[in-house]
Amino acid sequence: MTPGQFGVLGHQDRRDWPPLTADEARAVLGRYGLETEDILWHGQRPFSATGLVRLASGGRVFLKRHDRRLRDTAALAEEQDFAAWLARQGVPVTLPLRTRDGARALERDGWSYEAYPALEGADRYRDVHSWGAYASEEDARAAGAMLGRVHQAARGYDAPARGHRPLISTLGPFGGPTDGAPGNGALRDWAAAEPGVLAALQGKNWHEDVARALQPHEARLAPLRAAIDPLWGHGDWHGSNLFWDGAAPRVAAVMDFGMADRSCAPFDLAVAIERHAVAWLDLAAPHPVRFSQLAAFLDGYRTVRALSAAEKSLVIAFLPLCHVGFALSEVGYYGTLLGDTASATVAYDSYLLGHARWFEADEGRNLLDWLARHL
Repeated sequence: MTPGQFGVLGHQDRRDWPPLTADEARAVLGRYGLETEDILWHGQRPFSATGLVRLASGGRVFLKRHDRRLRDTAALAEEQDFAAWLARQGVPVTLPLRTRDGARALERDGWSYEAYPALEGADRYRDVHSWGAYASEEDARAAGAMLGRVHQAARGYDAPARGHRPLISTLGPFGGPTDGAPGNGALRDWAAAEPGVLAALQGKNWHEDVARALQPHEARLAPLRAAIDPLWGHGDWHGSNLFWDGAAPRVAAVMDFGMADRSCAPFDLAVAIERHAVAWLDLAAPHPVRFSQLAAFLDGYRTVRALSAAEKSLVIAFLPLCHVGFALSEVGYYGTLLGDTASATVAYDSYLLGHARWFEADEGRNLLDWLARHL
C-alpha cells in the first residue's frame, strides 16, 4: 500500500499523481542499463511521483516522474545545469544518472523521468511537511550554513531566468531581478502568461484582492529594487531537500532543484525562512514563529556568507512576498491542470492572500521587526 501525500492543508490520503509501478520502473531504468527488483519506498511530496528502487545488483536508485506539462526534459535540463555548476564549485549535490544514450532525463508516454543514485546518509525529513520545523537548532544552523555555501557557489552562474515554468520560486510577479516596473503591473503581465493562472482565477476579483494584500509589502520593496543583485537560488530550501550525515547536524547533500530560478540571494534566503520559521498549518498555536531556530539558521548562514546592509533590508522586504509567484502558479496548477478547485481555493485564499495578510497582523509584524534587529 502506497502512502498519501502532502497537500495544501497538510497530509492527505489522496494522491494527485499515480505512484510509480514496478513495471514502469523496470521499463524506464532499463534505458539506463539497470535491472530492477522492486520499489522500496514511495515519496509523499506533491507535484511528481518518486520512489526508491532496488536494483538486481543490490544497489538503489531514486526515480522521479513528472507530467510533461510541468517538467519536460528541457525544463529538467535547466535545473540539472545549475546543480552541475554547484557541484563543480564543491557543493555536495545530487546529479542525475545518464541513460545508455547519455541523456540526463527521458520522456515516455507523456511523462518525464530522471534517475539519481541513492545517497549515503539519512533522509531524516522525508516525512516532514515543507513548512515543518527543523528537528533542532543545530540542524537549522547547519542548513543555514549550507545555503550560504550554495549562494557563494552560485556566483558566476549566468543562465537566464526560467521565464514561465510553472511551480518555481520566481521574481517574475515583481518584474524580474532588474526591471523597475511597479509590482502590480508586473504581476498582471506575469499572471497573463503563466500557464493556467487566469483560467483558474475566473470569477475572482483577484486584481483588487492582490492589490490590497500586497500593496504595503510592495511599497517597502520598491525603494530597494535597485540593490537587487541577480543570482540563481535553490528556491525550495527546507529540511527534506537536504540529506543528512546520519544523526549528526551536518548536511551531506542538497537535493531537488525543481523550483530553482535566477532571483537573488535575499529572495532565496527569504524563501528558506518562509519554509521553516512559521507554523503556517497551525497559526492558532500560541507561538507560531520559531524564533530560536530562525536565529540559528541565520547565524549558520552568516558564518559562510555575510549580508550587506542592502541585502538585509531586501530579506525583510521579500519575506512577505517571496511566496507570491509560486502561490499563483499553484492556483493554476490545481485549478486547471488537476481540476482540484478545493485545493486551488486554499492556495488562493490561505496561501497567496493569507500569508501576505499575516505579515500585516501583529505576529507577522513582530517577525519582521525581529529580523530587522537580528540581522
